[in-house]
Amino acid sequence: MEAMAKAKYLRISSRKLRQVMDVVRGKSVDNASNILRFLPKKAARLIEKVLMAAVANARQKQANLDREDLYIKAIYADAGTTLKRWLPRCFGRANRLRKRTSYITIVVEG
Repeated sequence: MEAMAKAKYLRISSRKLRQVMDVVRGKSVDNASNILRFLPKKAARLIEKVLMAAVANARQKQANLDREDLYIKAIYADAGTTLKRWLPRCFGRANRLRKRTSYITIVVEG
């Protein structure tokens, strides 16, 4: 039995998310949650939120499911839309700022 959770349009680049995802990929939900709780990165907080949503979705599908039995089957980040902004520079020029967004998908199985 597997369950999935997604988060879209998160204001962080997918490259930063993947650094944290590589740490918890394939681990049990409890172990991954403990790791994410103590990592000092913004990505860890966002991933933990989506992980808890995936666990809640799994418990919704099957009521007698234990959290200890769940593990992360798949976790990945895709690039979302990019917000394009302009930064004024000297002599009337402008530089482009790309504010990247990401999509997180987590699949848990137990």
